[in-house]
Amino acid sequence: MTTALTGPGARMDVLRQAGLGADVTQAWHASMPHDTSDYASDYTRFSRFWQASEALLGRLPVKRLRSAQEAAAAEEIKRVTRESRSRFLKAHAEAVYDRLTSGQSRFVRLEKLVYDAAALVPGLTPTAEQVARESQCAQRDKDGVEIDQGIFLQHVLASPRCGHHLCHAMLLPRDEALSRVAQLERDGRIDLDRASVVREGKASYVYLKNPRYLNAEDASTIDDTEIAVDLAILDPRTEIAVLRGDAVDHPKYQGRRVLGTGINLTHLYYGKVPYLWYLQRELGFVNKFYRGLARPDIAPDEVLGDSIEKPWVAVVEAFAIGGHCQYLLAVDYVVAADDAFLTLPARKEGIIPGAANLRLPRFTGDRIARQAIMYQRRIECDSAEGRLICDEVVPQGQIDAALALIIDNFTNSGIVSAASNRRAFRVAQEPLEVFRTYCAVYAREQAYCHFSPGLIANLERYWNAQQRKL
Repeated sequence: MTTALTGPGARMDVLRQAGLGADVTQAWHASMPHDTSDYASDYTRFSRFWQASEALLGRLPVKRLRSAQEAAAAEEIKRVTRESRSRFLKAHAEAVYDRLTSGQSRFVRLEKLVYDAAALVPGLTPTAEQVARESQCAQRDKDGVEIDQGIFLQHVLASPRCGHHLCHAMLLPRDEALSRVAQLERDGRIDLDRASVVREGKASYVYLKNPRYLNAEDASTIDDTEIAVDLAILDPRTEIAVLRGDAVDHPKYQGRRVLGTGINLTHLYYGKVPYLWYLQRELGFVNKFYRGLARPDIAPDEVLGDSIEKPWVAVVEAFAIGGHCQYLLAVDYVVAADDAFLTLPARKEGIIPGAANLRLPRFTGDRIARQAIMYQRRIECDSAEGRLICDEVVPQGQIDAALALIIDNFTNSGIVSAASNRRAFRVAQEPLEVFRTYCAVYAREQAYCHFSPGLIANLERYWNAQQRKL
């Protein structure tokens, strides 16, 4: 986030020092809306201003070629324009959302919603073409047009009525999964590029696959992972789901299963992780671990709602880093090897670790959670702190035997009460409204983190990112 200048005069000086003409800057400043009224009037005034802001920014060189004066002018234009978007959305977020969803009679996933918003209210959010253009740049060279998606989603999620509806949309099974249920029931497995789901007895196993990057998460993994999670829950022939990493290619871990290393930092550095990835992931398959799948005709709350769900077991065979450690906080049971470890290196990455800030304190207490997230504390699975997260810690060679026993213990008396007990835990610990509110904050803060200079500095300092290859 950039710091505001002292007033309009200082702002105009910054723009003129960057070589922007007085007539152009004065016309832009004069078009700036300072208040809100009815939706129709504000639609015209604000949209015109946002488009004028885009044109003014377009008079400057691209980010990597700007002088110090041009960079200051660009940041001031973006800051003022983003403040105006927040002002518009404070007044009209629900009106916009209702138009995008036909009065909430349709469910629209957030990946589509933000681009529908760009078409409905020009300038409110970036178009697909604008995002695609910036996606060709390294992260340091982006202007961060996707921050406007974060501002929009913040206001949608901050509305109890709209935010709950969007959470509902993201908890529905995906069409790509529904179209494969019959195949899974017949064949017992579905293989996708970055994940697979395999029926083994009473359990559906979801295997995560990104072997070159130690099963890291990135834009290539998110859709396949969610489809596999949906299928594991929907499989009518299983009673429990297991999350496990596939074998990897890395010389140090050749042939070993690893759950994963969190976000693909190489892809992040080179600008290949879109902002929406964070929100799609958190409101999508990670929340499905925790809440199951929603039904389209019943709101997914714990008091009056209903859901399709199974207990989840996660397996940590070497490590669970970052996002993969976050998974453990959303499942019902964790089995880990005695030489495995957990980390949430958010400080070294410069981002918020998903919903870990919401969930980790329930497991470890506040102090250890803050140390893990803000001070890179490593947690050995075979330690007192590790056993607050891991239910069983066994020797590396006994993982399969432990899994078999866990699955038998969960299912040998039937699991009629599993969904009921999960809902009872959720209503006491993290009802959907708590999650919705958290995600409203997360949507905005993660957008600014994702495009901050600090993120680039951290990746170069701790990850040696500039020496890595895609």
